[in-house]
Amino acid sequence: MPRKPPSRWQRDPEGMRQRILDAARAEFAKRGSDGARIDRIARAAKANKRMLYYHIGNKDALYLAALEGAYEHIRDAERKLNLEALAPADAITRLIEFTWDYFLENPEFMALLNNENLHRARHLKRSKKVKQMHSPFVALLADILRKGVASGAFRSNVDPVQLYITIASLSYFYLSNNATLSTIFGRDLMGEDAKAERVAHMTDLVLAALRRGSTAKLDRLVAAS
Repeated sequence: MPRKPPSRWQRDPEGMRQRILDAARAEFAKRGSDGARIDRIARAAKANKRMLYYHIGNKDALYLAALEGAYEHIRDAERKLNLEALAPADAITRLIEFTWDYFLENPEFMALLNNENLHRARHLKRSKKVKQMHSPFVALLADILRKGVASGAFRSNVDPVQLYITIASLSYFYLSNNATLSTIFGRDLMGEDAKAERVAHMTDLVLAALRRGSTAKLDRLVAAS
């Protein structure tokens, strides 16, 4: 009797795993870790529960894997920016623009962050990967800052972690709260002109904070924020 040919997932286990993670990321981003359902994830991935449990594990393991994958994706994209090859001010400008574009183009990532913060990082605290992903990026930012100080462009004693949190938050808060902010201030904050103005303002604000002897301009920018 001829042997039954291997199934699709047996021929391409990595492809199946990635489809499961993609489906899980979409489900968790839409419904949160509590509202997501394994059945929906399996259907979207064209898999079954057995495949899902085989490749990833239970629902908590799947959520953590999707979350880690989301962080891995943005860190990989940041590495491809080749920031170390740019002048310090240009590198910071490029990072600000990239972060803005990434959040704008990846609303699922923002939704996952919202959900995980709602749960006080309950799942992320179990991750053995996330801190390892972030350490090289923090080291890169520290090196950019050192180059800026050495060239006389930047002031000293800027914490690279605080700098990245500031860059991320300037985009994140604006985009995650655009509906309420647009209503409160009577502006279409997602219009093309408004988005361009926001990127320019963020860039001016961060560079003013980094530059040596530019406190007067920084004071004006903060007052306008």
